[in-house]
Amino acid sequence: MQKYIYGIDFGTSNSALAILDTDTREAVKLFTVPSLLFFQEPKERGQFTKVAVGQDAIDQYVQNRMTGRFMKSIKKVLPNKSFVDTRIGNRMYKAEDLVALILVHLKKLADDFLSEDIKTAVIGRPVVFDEAADKDTLAQIRLEKAAKIAGFEKIHFQLEPVGAAYTYERQIEKSELVLVADFGGGTSDFSLMRLDPAAKNLANRKSDIIGQGGIYIGGDNFDSDIMWHKGTPHFGRGVKEEFTPGKPLDLPLSYFQNICSWEKMNFLDTLRMKLSIEKSYQYSGKDFRVKNLQILISENLGYSFFKEIEKAKITLTHEEKAALVFQKHGIEIEEEVSLSEFKDEIIAQNLSKIEDYLDQFLVEKGIGKDEIDVVFMTGGTSLIKPLNQIFKDKFGEAKLKSGDNFNSVAMGLAYSYLNMN
Repeated sequence: MQKYIYGIDFGTSNSALAILDTDTREAVKLFTVPSLLFFQEPKERGQFTKVAVGQDAIDQYVQNRMTGRFMKSIKKVLPNKSFVDTRIGNRMYKAEDLVALILVHLKKLADDFLSEDIKTAVIGRPVVFDEAADKDTLAQIRLEKAAKIAGFEKIHFQLEPVGAAYTYERQIEKSELVLVADFGGGTSDFSLMRLDPAAKNLANRKSDIIGQGGIYIGGDNFDSDIMWHKGTPHFGRGVKEEFTPGKPLDLPLSYFQNICSWEKMNFLDTLRMKLSIEKSYQYSGKDFRVKNLQILISENLGYSFFKEIEKAKITLTHEEKAALVFQKHGIEIEEEVSLSEFKDEIIAQNLSKIEDYLDQFLVEKGIGKDEIDVVFMTGGTSLIKPLNQIFKDKFGEAKLKSGDNFNSVAMGLAYSYLNMN
């Protein structure tokens, strides 16, 4: 067995790599970066476009006055069959090419730390990339291609919540039936496992995995919910346009659906859509809210606005209310979001979908909530209070455990390699 291997959690919001020493059977180092890319505008036509990854992508984006191509939530592109490639600068990028840029960055950090070129990795995948089987298969194929582009030759896949379970198993002293709930930016994944500290180094743990399931809802959906309820009214939702006198119509719904999603916001930055929005501005009587939409798109302010949304969401993990304030390029927005409004109105529908899925999952596996010893919650989205409360109410607060919400999966993926050999 080779001395070092990597466990890689390629996430919607953040990605992490854990280095495992297979001799000591311990993780020795962990690297984490935001899953972000920024492509600088080339100064001359045909010139190579410089790429920045992680925090450097944010820094470069700001230094370049938010001009260039900024990409977030790239993991969501993996199951998208309609995404074939995209031109950035002087070359075309497929989905796997974009993912590979982040994997290359992580691999270089780890290789430099070890002064070695490591070729083996256990890469995490959600229980569902997409609820459609063909899209789910496509996503894993693309992720494997990205890993090969990044320089890995021996690639193993492991479910992300199973990885989290292996991390938790190293903390316990007796056998437990554990429900692992892994809440990321794009998905909510569940695994039921029989964990036992005496079994942590066994080569085959398949019999201990009782079931896995997941739903394509995560933290990004909650951000989109906030944008819909608190943001879109400032960008024209509710405004009427009047092409025919006396017959006012709502502005196209597509405007607001697109600005609620990072992957779709670029769809408005086309000549056709800009002309459409300009027409809406004129026929709305030059309403300032439609002007805000034009500014949001033309000044490339999507990232800045969603950072304020994320800030408000994080504030609500420890406060009863949060301010959503955005003041740039003439856009003036000041909103207050209460925890009760967040729970009962803004994210209520997605919360209900997650809870309904969990109940169905347990019924299908024939497991009653009283039979579960521990609920191990991980992932940044697990910190959301209303989501956490669902699990407190269902299982009791005493059963809820958590670890490193952002790194548990990467660590466990690395540990899971010990059970593959």
